[in-house]
Amino acid sequence: MIDNQNIVLTGASSGIGLEALKLFAKGRGNRILAVARHVDNLNGIGKNVTPFACDISTQEGVDRVFAKAEELYGKIDIFYANAGFPYYEEFNYTDWDRVDAMFRTNTISPIYTYAKYIKHLNGRPGILAYTISAIGEMAMPGYAIYSSSKFALNGFQQAIRLEKPDNLQITCLYPVATDTNFFKVANPVEFEKPFPVQKPSHVAKKMLRGIEEGKERVSPSSLFGLSKVLMGVMPPVRTVYWKLETAKLDRFKEKLATYQTRLHEDMKTVTENMRTIAEENMKNAAERGRELGETLRVKEQDVRKELGEKAAQLREEIKEKHGL
Repeated sequence: MIDNQNIVLTGASSGIGLEALKLFAKGRGNRILAVARHVDNLNGIGKNVTPFACDISTQEGVDRVFAKAEELYGKIDIFYANAGFPYYEEFNYTDWDRVDAMFRTNTISPIYTYAKYIKHLNGRPGILAYTISAIGEMAMPGYAIYSSSKFALNGFQQAIRLEKPDNLQITCLYPVATDTNFFKVANPVEFEKPFPVQKPSHVAKKMLRGIEEGKERVSPSSLFGLSKVLMGVMPPVRTVYWKLETAKLDRFKEKLATYQTRLHEDMKTVTENMRTIAEENMKNAAERGRELGETLRVKEQDVRKELGEKAAQLREEIKEKHGL
């Protein structure tokens, strides 16, 4: 059990991050700054948890997290850079901002966090933890951008171990597919998850144990470790696995095409209905306009008649008054 630590945890509102937060909160004397873009669900987890809404995909966001932690705790004993998100898709588009958004969150932010944390520690002992991914070691169809962002972070942690100061422990997590809203974020259209799938509570327990034991890497799935060895010895096994996962992507593309066709038809129906309603409204408005015009014409005639009668009456009164 990790006790008496000042902890910063990003991506704390769901999935592995939320499960890790619950475990950190159980430790005696721990104080946790729980960082996420939305923190409404973090109230009530523990009195030692401080929810902090922040977007860590920018330099300003990461700087704010460090400033808040230093204000609350002084020293940060554990910084767990867990925040990240995926895309599941066929990479067949030109969109710089979409790719940039993922790399800023998944890669650049944790790299910048390393530099900030080294400066913060100033020679004192500390622990930096990263959630990378099994996909950061073996690319998968449908995850081209996500895989590359995690490959980059994996390469960074490998290189930085060769030059990091001795006072810093780096522990990296390599989970396989985890049963969280990860897959809902990856694409709004439901798709088949890659094999195998683990529970976030299991992954979080493995990670916290790895941090406590000072491990460099944590691989919660023994099956993934075994498969890496098997694929290294027998490359055709990896080819077969990739074909199975590519078949899932092909089925997803068919499903997506059907979804987009249905969406297009629904939008067309909505547009036609709106046009019909607009035409009916214009027709009704024209009829109401004619009715109103007729009513006004009749009222105008009545008013003119009434004014004429009053004018005639007034002339008669003047004649009688003056004896004309």
